[in-house]
Amino acid sequence: MSDYHNPYEPKDLQSNTEMPCRKNEHLIKEVLPDSIGEEMEIEAGDVLLAVNGEVIEDIFDYQFLIEDEYVELLIRKANGEEWELEIDKDYSEDIGLKFENGLMDEYHSCRNKCMFCFIDQMPKGMRDTLYFKDDDSRLSFLQGNYITLTNMSDKDIDRIIRYHLAPINISVHTTNPELRCKMLSNRFAGDALKKIDRLYEAEIPMNGQIVLCKGVNDGEELRRSMEDLLNYAPHMQSVSVVPVGLTKFREGLYPLETFTKEDAIQVLDMIHHYQDIAYEKYGMHFIHASDEWYILAEQEIPSAERYDDYIQYENGVGMVRMFRDDLLDALKDWKGDDRQGKVTLVTAKLIYPTICWAVKELQKCYPNMEFQVACITNHFFGENITVAGLLTATDIMEQLKEMDLGDRVVLPSVVLKADEPIFLDDITLEEVQKALQVPIHIVKSNGMGFIQAIIEDAVKDVDESSEVVRYRYKER
Repeated sequence: MSDYHNPYEPKDLQSNTEMPCRKNEHLIKEVLPDSIGEEMEIEAGDVLLAVNGEVIEDIFDYQFLIEDEYVELLIRKANGEEWELEIDKDYSEDIGLKFENGLMDEYHSCRNKCMFCFIDQMPKGMRDTLYFKDDDSRLSFLQGNYITLTNMSDKDIDRIIRYHLAPINISVHTTNPELRCKMLSNRFAGDALKKIDRLYEAEIPMNGQIVLCKGVNDGEELRRSMEDLLNYAPHMQSVSVVPVGLTKFREGLYPLETFTKEDAIQVLDMIHHYQDIAYEKYGMHFIHASDEWYILAEQEIPSAERYDDYIQYENGVGMVRMFRDDLLDALKDWKGDDRQGKVTLVTAKLIYPTICWAVKELQKCYPNMEFQVACITNHFFGENITVAGLLTATDIMEQLKEMDLGDRVVLPSVVLKADEPIFLDDITLEEVQKALQVPIHIVKSNGMGFIQAIIEDAVKDVDESSEVVRYRYKER
């Protein structure tokens, strides 16, 4: 069940708190079993003071310095003793230390006030982490987050070049410096584009992103941006173009409009033109349209070859194609049977046609099964929000409560928080299951997982550590 992940909540903010040590001292939360750290008798509660005689500013310094075959650690034990440890190891072998603060430093929040920022369009009263605006270059490498570069100093760029950290994911939006200042409401946003030149000269791999706003950075401005960014290839490996998401909570914000079918067709025509240029020159398509454009334009999703190994997958580029191909591959030699039952699949407007197609394919193997696809309207954020990753438990429960749900309900994993079964509106999966009085299965966006979640016990001898099993949820 392919759809976009919720990009608005950082994956890990438990470390966005005051550090328990002085600056550049790092509390060790865990020592992995059978690791070098355990062998050296390092323990949880110890503090890392230095590596190879250098203080550690953050995770970048640490990861770079511990890659050597010979490493010296300065550790302060819980009783105050300081240990100097000499370690001989394989190059790039991990020591096995996990720190209380994942970045080994405070998170850097966003200094911009972008006209399209989704966080500014959220209602009050949601959990605190949903309102945190990160613009931290370290999360670009660690978690794939996109950054505007406005939060980065020359020193930050120097470190990226020195450590050759890659790839760096950049929210470009436009290459017009004046327009970028306007879009980000930051007078330094235009100058920040010069940092791309330094990264290009150092041959640092980059990926770009353009959030397209109607009447602002589309049309000839989009053409300019694509032409300018193509000059950074091949070190800039890809650029995605995604439409702005607009909720109903935009009072007092810049007046933006939704895109129409005709707009989407024009955007795709322009992107396809520059894809052809890029492919002829560099052997890659470079500029990519998110799936939303094809669905809005009512055009066929391109073949897998057009997505350059799905380099922009996390931006919603190629998710539909990958899911379709994966499901057909899973069903290629699938036998099916004559079992009976009824299953309700929950999704949102954007991906609804794809899920309807998928159940028709599955129906060929299970002709006696009844499948119904429930398309949930997003009343919480507004009907313009059509991705499944932003559905709330409130909307799901309200719109399913009068339906005959059959034997079970299938939900896409993107409706839940990454690390626990909780929805955006802080309602738990268990509470939803109790309210609907039907078992709920959670499915990841792959073909076998789709079948596994829908056809109970359809897959035999599945590795219990696989994604398919891990994301299933059954009534206790």
